[in-house]
Amino acid sequence: MAHEYRLTVDWHDDPGTVDYRSYTRHHVVSAGGKPPLDGSSDRAFRGSPERWNPEELLVAALSQCHLLSFLHAAADAGVVVTAYTDHPVGRMTKDDDGGWSFASVVLHPEVRVTVPEARGVTAPDADLAALHHRAHDACFIARSVAFPVTVEPGTDPR
Repeated sequence: MAHEYRLTVDWHDDPGTVDYRSYTRHHVVSAGGKPPLDGSSDRAFRGSPERWNPEELLVAALSQCHLLSFLHAAADAGVVVTAYTDHPVGRMTKDDDGGWSFASVVLHPEVRVTVPEARGVTAPDADLAALHHRAHDACFIARSVAFPVTVEPGTDPR
């Protein structure tokens, strides 16, 4: 079994890549039936801070994947999640060869739950740490990256 994700990344510039400083980093990411996403490179790499960069999108994908896996685990456990906010932090470092790569991503989810008594579970029984662990194990994006992704519930790095 496999899933495919098809999209379009469109960039154009005139006169083009004459030199490293001359060309725009602006591009548009699109997929059928979705609003376009304005992209650029990170400001540190001559990009536009008003547009999403690939590094932010990778961190967002990890956060979204954990959120969706957590909601599934909570629903299976009879825990009703009523709010979920995350403030993920991705950290890139310079490699020995001069390139850059992600060293880590830390998720900081804050979760509000209610537990319906009718399902035989009471609020103190809602083991959120176990649900986060299940969600982390199930998150296929976190399972696919070559750097550590950790979850620190209830901490706000801001």
